[in-house]
Amino acid sequence: MNEKRALACAVSAAREVGTLMRRNLRETKTINEQTQFDIKLQLDVRCQELITKKLLKAFPEISLFGEEGVSGKQDSQWRWVVDPIDGTVNFTYGIPHACVSIALQRKGSAGASPYQTTAGLVYDPFTEEMWTAIRGQAAKLNGKPIRVSKRSELAQAIVAIGFAKKRASLIENLPVFNNLVRQVRKMRIMGAAALSLAYVASGRFDAYVESGIKLWDVAAGALLIECAGGEFYWEPLKEDGALRMIANNGLIRKKIERVIKTSKRKKL
Repeated sequence: MNEKRALACAVSAAREVGTLMRRNLRETKTINEQTQFDIKLQLDVRCQELITKKLLKAFPEISLFGEEGVSGKQDSQWRWVVDPIDGTVNFTYGIPHACVSIALQRKGSAGASPYQTTAGLVYDPFTEEMWTAIRGQAAKLNGKPIRVSKRSELAQAIVAIGFAKKRASLIENLPVFNNLVRQVRKMRIMGAAALSLAYVASGRFDAYVESGIKLWDVAAGALLIECAGGEFYWEPLKEDGALRMIANNGLIRKKIERVIKTSKRKKL
C-alpha cells in the first residue's frame, strides 16, 4: 500500500466535506437522532457517504469503518476509519470548532488484530488547518513539521478533557476535572476529540484526557501525536469498543494518572 497516495486521496475527500461543513455551519440542521449528550445529523451521513464514495472508488480493496456505518469487506487487510464530522454538537449550534478525521489502518501480522494506524489526517475547515501523518515520519500541519510541547510540570500545562456520550463518562470524569483544574494552568473542554488530539500534537495542549471515547474519534489523532513525539496511552473498556485514554506530550502522563487515582479514591 502506498500510504502517501492513500493519504492524498483522503485529504481530497476531507476538503470536500469541509466545504459542505462551511456552507452549512449557519444553516438549520436536520437532526436524525438526539440524546441528552449527543446529536446525529443527516449531514453526518451525507458527509460519510461522500468520503466513502471517493475512497472506495480509488481503493476498492480497502474497507471502511465509520461512525455512520461500515462499507466494503470488513475482513480486509486494510481499512479506513472515519469520523465525518467530529464535534457534531458544536457544529449543530453553529460553533466553528469541528473537523473531519480519517485514518488508514492495517491488520497486524498474519492477519491478526488489532489494526495499526499507518496514515491519518485531521482537518479543520473553519481555520483551514490540515494535520497529516504517516507512520515513521514527522507529523505535519499544513505541510510543516510539528512537535508536542516540552512542558513537564502540571502547573504549567493546559489539559483538555472530554465527556463522552453516556452519563457514566460524566460521573467518572467530573472528579478528575475537579482535581486537575486545581493543579494545571488551565483546563479546556472543546467538544471535538480529534481536534484536541491535533492540538496536543501541535504543542498547543499538553494533554487530553477522556474515558468512553470511540476509535473513529482517535485513530488519526493518536498517530499525529506519536509522529509528533508524544504519547497516546490507552486501555480498552468493556462497552462497545470504547476506550479510556491519556494523550500527552510524553512528559506528564504519570502525574495525570496520580490525579486520576486520587479522584477515584475520593469518589469512593
